[in-house]
Amino acid sequence: MNTVNPKDIADDVVVLDVREQDEYDAGHAPRAIHIPLGDLPNRLNELPEVDGDLPVVCRSGARSGRAVEWLTGQGRAVANVEGGMKQWNAEGKTIVSDSGDASII
Repeated sequence: MNTVNPKDIADDVVVLDVREQDEYDAGHAPRAIHIPLGDLPNRLNELPEVDGDLPVVCRSGARSGRAVEWLTGQGRAVANVEGGMKQWNAEGKTIVSDSGDASII
């Protein structure tokens, strides 16, 4: 499985966030596309075209790992974000939230 460390992802890169709505609302990457893991099979056509691998993120890396395995099987070029949003936050990467409070990652 392809993986990528959050510190190696540029701030302007599109990221696929597969968490649930409340998790996404609490805080996400600036250019995240939100498609919950359970909705992914029905929303596959919504994935953006990107150069290289599309980073896939969840809270800790488990759900995004399952998404990456499935998407790879669908012929998609994707990479699991190591450590998920918890690691993203620990690396000091930019997080935006609908509430303005990204303290509950």
